[in-house]
Amino acid sequence: MQPNENIFDKISSEYYQLTASEKKVADYISSHKTETQYMSISQLAESCSVAEATVSRFCRRLGYKGYSMFKLAVASSAVSLSGPDPDRLIEQSDTIPELCRKLYALDCDAIVQTMEMIRPADISTACDFMQNADKVLCMGQGGSMIMANEAAHLFSTAMPGFLPVYDSHLQTIAAATLSPRDAVLFFSYSGSTRELVDTLAIAREQKAKIILVTHFFKSPASAFADVILRCGSNEGPLQPGSIPARMAQLFIVDLLFAELCRRRGQEGAEVRKRVAAALATKHI
Repeated sequence: MQPNENIFDKISSEYYQLTASEKKVADYISSHKTETQYMSISQLAESCSVAEATVSRFCRRLGYKGYSMFKLAVASSAVSLSGPDPDRLIEQSDTIPELCRKLYALDCDAIVQTMEMIRPADISTACDFMQNADKVLCMGQGGSMIMANEAAHLFSTAMPGFLPVYDSHLQTIAAATLSPRDAVLFFSYSGSTRELVDTLAIAREQKAKIILVTHFFKSPASAFADVILRCGSNEGPLQPGSIPARMAQLFIVDLLFAELCRRRGQEGAEVRKRVAAALATKHI
């Protein structure tokens, strides 16, 4: 692929060299230019009624090393066709009040989407795992680690045992020392990073409980999770770490925290009082 070559033109030129299954993928992508950039490889394969291997082969045939690079090309080509990102709707002529209204709508929409994805039984199971664990490792990579750190900080104000683990090597070490009485709370919007899969595979071998906060129910990481908590907001390849996606994850964190505090009742309230009193000494 040439750097500025439009991927949809490339698909069109290569179309008659594709296999029957690959043509299904090409047809779907050509008809869903905007939607495709937000889909996981599992979602795209399911929508096209083909195997994930077919999608991977299709990406390589077009000159991409993997599905992530392919999605980035789709996003770039979609922007060149439609102008400004249609999902953010930000224009050069916008005033600050107009920016406020548009961003507010996007953030609210992310929470509404998350509300629709929530399954109460999964929230309950996740809280069971955390409440009964000797320790809960809160992990993620890149921007998702920020969410993991926020979760560990918040949960620690109500009960002990929540620990953030930052570096991918330290995550591997920590996963290898887990026990069946421990839990992992892992944040990953895509659920498809190599370090994530490697870490969860080790945690699974140790029989620790795994809670995955992600957007995609079907992802490589989901195969290792005991419970999957889905967050809303469509985040494209050109929007890594978008604020609406983080708002959606924060809503999940807030929900888990509220449920844990409700369960712990007076005991949890006493812990929070002690923490508040200890932190009060830090203020001038």
